[in-house]
Amino acid sequence: MSDRKKLLIADDEFNTRAALERYFKRKYRIETAADGEEAIALIGQTDCDLVLTDLRMPGADGMSVLKAAAARGIPCVLLTAYGSITDAVSAVKLGAYDFVSKPVKLNQLETVVEAALARGSAPAEKEPVPVRPTASAPVPEGIVTPEGKNTPMLAVYETARTVAPSRASVLLRGESGTGKEVIARLIHETSGRQGPFVAVHCAALTSTILESELFGYEKGAFTGANERRSGKFEQADKGTVFLDEIGEIDAATQVKLLRVLETRSFERVGGTETVKSDFRLISATNKDLRKMVQEGTFREDPFYRLSVINLELPPLRERREEIPALVEKFTAEFARENGRNTPTVTPEVMAQLVNAPWRGNIRELRNCIESMVVLSRGDVLDKVDLPGQETNTTLITHSEAVAAEKPSVPENSGLGLREAEIKLIEQALEKCGGNRTKAAELLGISRRTLQRRLAELGK
Repeated sequence: MSDRKKLLIADDEFNTRAALERYFKRKYRIETAADGEEAIALIGQTDCDLVLTDLRMPGADGMSVLKAAAARGIPCVLLTAYGSITDAVSAVKLGAYDFVSKPVKLNQLETVVEAALARGSAPAEKEPVPVRPTASAPVPEGIVTPEGKNTPMLAVYETARTVAPSRASVLLRGESGTGKEVIARLIHETSGRQGPFVAVHCAALTSTILESELFGYEKGAFTGANERRSGKFEQADKGTVFLDEIGEIDAATQVKLLRVLETRSFERVGGTETVKSDFRLISATNKDLRKMVQEGTFREDPFYRLSVINLELPPLRERREEIPALVEKFTAEFARENGRNTPTVTPEVMAQLVNAPWRGNIRELRNCIESMVVLSRGDVLDKVDLPGQETNTTLITHSEAVAAEKPSVPENSGLGLREAEIKLIEQALEKCGGNRTKAAELLGISRRTLQRRLAELGK
């Protein structure tokens, strides 16, 4: 019996501790602790193969137990209620193998425990240091950023590389075309995972097709299933699954996704065999999932699982300093594809490109440059090459579009500075139907600045 693995179970609730002991003692040797101090003492005195600890305990909490386990190279799984999910996320960043939400489903917890024991303990990670990107910080391959400048995206790149080695799920948020898949690939390529990067665009698939794509199917599972096919989760073993447009999946698929994230196991459509896969999940959305949870259109439990790490990508209009470097990259790329010399861009055209609204973000800019390169008449991109020039129109710039309808307060209005500012903000929000992003653009400020001013003004 001594060759069985040993679990240390720490929980200040007697009933929970006893239930876990009864369930796991059939397979493992068990030692229990009624609080964090006792668990830490036992970690130092006895050999155990895995620590299973509650996060919230009086005195020394689960974080302290995690640090003691990590110092001895012992893997640790945390139990947590939804109310302390933020702390659980921090624990994963610090090196916890995983966290399991209460109330615990014992069969799912057992799968997590088995996976943690199979993998063993990774070297303890140091607590992440707040990212302070510098102009000299090395830029990841394939990433474009202006030389010598600290852009909003540089902090995103550095954070992505910081979290890459962990097992935690990542949620990328941002408008369409901001480069979420580029960041997902960056995380995968710097993670050290040996498996493939497998991308799935959820919005392009019906729920039935999406299920068969993710989980695979057995021969005869449905009409046309002439052979067994492995799904994306299975294909991405030891690699990364990227689910784009995650906000588009229906409630039934969300439930199935939650189980996969908790256990890293599933059955193919039409099958009964349990398939296990060690994949890392990165998802992306242009929707506000937290708001969708509040509205009841997205389930709370998979939301927490998907968003262990959150990264928000700013729109191109908030990172205009990157546009010249992006233009240079795209002109060279499309010139090479079309067997042409790389054209130069006149300062006048570059100014128009920098100031354009780019509501489609980098994707729209890329398509614009491709069109200009393909249709250009020489090795210089001039005003005549801008989209719409054949009809004597011009590329409407961001500043021109804003100036056309920008809110204003008459000089003789009699309003004080605070009242005038409130008036301007109210006008912008009214013109934009309450959309804060568009209102901020109309005012010529970032959305974050607008939100801060609204809070300061008590709005």
